[in-house]
Amino acid sequence: MADQNPQAGDTGPPKGIPALKAHVVANKVDVALWGIRLLTVLCTIGYILPLFNNPVSAFYKALLGNAATSALRLHQRIPAREISLSRDFVVRFFMEDSAHYLLYSLIFMNVAPNLLILTPICLFALLHAASYSLTILDTLGSNSMWMARLLISLVEFQSRNILRAAALAEIVLFPLVVIMALTGYCSLLTPFVYYYFLTWRYVSRRNPYTRNTFRELRVLAERTAERPAMPAPLKSALLTGVRLVCNMAPPMEEVRQQ
Repeated sequence: MADQNPQAGDTGPPKGIPALKAHVVANKVDVALWGIRLLTVLCTIGYILPLFNNPVSAFYKALLGNAATSALRLHQRIPAREISLSRDFVVRFFMEDSAHYLLYSLIFMNVAPNLLILTPICLFALLHAASYSLTILDTLGSNSMWMARLLISLVEFQSRNILRAAALAEIVLFPLVVIMALTGYCSLLTPFVYYYFLTWRYVSRRNPYTRNTFRELRVLAERTAERPAMPAPLKSALLTGVRLVCNMAPPMEEVRQQ
């Protein structure tokens, strides 16, 4: 009878190009998400350093990449058989982070290009693409592309800071959008739609970083206002701004229900 036990040198499933092809066939949507996220990062770089492309074209391609990623994630999170016109479905739809960022791309599709607009989607794309790149490299072999593994490790090590930076960009973008609307660089409706985007990010179940960053900024503003050397008019302006933003925030009962 032939020996059925694995040989001593057999340490697991096969690696290399055949294994990668099998992985792609078995995980088409995840691989597509990975590829689109990489393209989103490359288009953002192409907007910053327009060496091989029109920067305006690169800007809108990055937004389209984010929209495609968000749509695919929504397809994974909410299968087509569950789609309906019920109120419960609409509520569930807008609780998904992917729905928020699908709306994000639609908001800025007719807005004058600005690097801050691409910052959140590029950071998210970089973080998720780096994470899945490890899966791809593991499929090719444990020792493949050690330099790429090192860069991916650096990105993952900074994941918390990347998420905080993305949240800060989302928040800072709101006053910029208001200024852009007043100066004719976007529609007057854009700030109102973006406000709803921010409220959805504030109550996000999966990503608390926007909510936490709002809290950190409020504490920073209040501490700055209480400094003895702070002029009274500036102190009053800071505290008024804090109250205004707090009044615009969703009720805490809504946050707890998410």
